[in-house]
Amino acid sequence: MTFMVAIGMFVCYILMFIYVSFNSNTNSRTFIFTHSSVLEIIWTLIPAFLLVLIAIPSFKLLYSLDELIDPSITLKAIGHQWYWSYEYSDYLEECGTISFDSYMVVDSDLTYGMFRLLEVDNRVLLPTKTHIRVLVTAADVLHSWAVPSFGIKVDACPGRLSQASLFIKREGVYYGQCSEICGVNHGFMPIVVRGTTVKNYLSWLGAHKLNKDII
Repeated sequence: MTFMVAIGMFVCYILMFIYVSFNSNTNSRTFIFTHSSVLEIIWTLIPAFLLVLIAIPSFKLLYSLDELIDPSITLKAIGHQWYWSYEYSDYLEECGTISFDSYMVVDSDLTYGMFRLLEVDNRVLLPTKTHIRVLVTAADVLHSWAVPSFGIKVDACPGRLSQASLFIKREGVYYGQCSEICGVNHGFMPIVVRGTTVKNYLSWLGAHKLNKDII
């Protein structure tokens, strides 16, 4: 934004300067600028230099986004028409594969305080202050797992496994939606992630282990 504002102001200034200084009423020698090789070289090199100046930090940011710290937890999100399913596969020996589907809560089932078109029946539970890897894929068509509060938007492509890094700093409930036009019910497959303490997360895992032992 800083570069855009600076370039916009500079271009507007140049346009106004040219309009005022080099019109036929105030300057009758405007013809000398119609075939100026030096001027053409200058106005080609300066924008090229500015583009390189913008590209260098952008490349650094893109490479840093792909850099994944060794994660403690892996969450797999699978897009379906039109709902999400999730898998926790880090606890195969202790709890087995923890997996569930997450559907949007319909209007008739909403209670006071719930957000319409954003609430789901099964929320994703993740611990805070923990490095998490999110694997995203799709079972049918293109989807996109996007949670604006996390700064994450990952395309879910059938037959391809995409990944993103996540680190939740504080407890809370975070909402998102599929941001890929995936069909007629595209707007009805929200994402809800609940960030909780590590202690509560371990208690939740313990409950799943207990259910497995009972079965």
